[in-house]
Amino acid sequence: MSTTTAKAARPRPKHLDLSKIRLPLPGWVSIMHRVSGAGLFLAIPFLLWLLDMSLSTEIGFESLAAILQLWWVKALLTGLVWAYMHHFCAGIRYLLLDMHKCVDLPAARTSAAVVYFVSIPLAALIAWRLFI
Repeated sequence: MSTTTAKAARPRPKHLDLSKIRLPLPGWVSIMHRVSGAGLFLAIPFLLWLLDMSLSTEIGFESLAAILQLWWVKALLTGLVWAYMHHFCAGIRYLLLDMHKCVDLPAARTSAAVVYFVSIPLAALIAWRLFI
């Protein structure tokens, strides 16, 4: 049996219904790594504006302090802290994968779980220290 016959015998989906696909944990880490990187990149102008406001004048610093008391700004910055921590931890995981460490399936699943078990508490700790 040739490889082309074996490929033709398997029914292939005509379209992918993403709501029915059960993605494994390493797949979620990969997607969230990309999403967090894009979110951090898109947040650069906002963060630079906050930095500029805090360093420009005393009045700017006081108005920034007032802005940072808003709950939705705290939530946004907490999300950015988590995105940074997740992107950092997943980046270390991908560096290990590039060095051919943790490439077998059980180790890859464990390292994907470690990314979440490290990034979420670190983000919570940093956000708690920043906003409380």
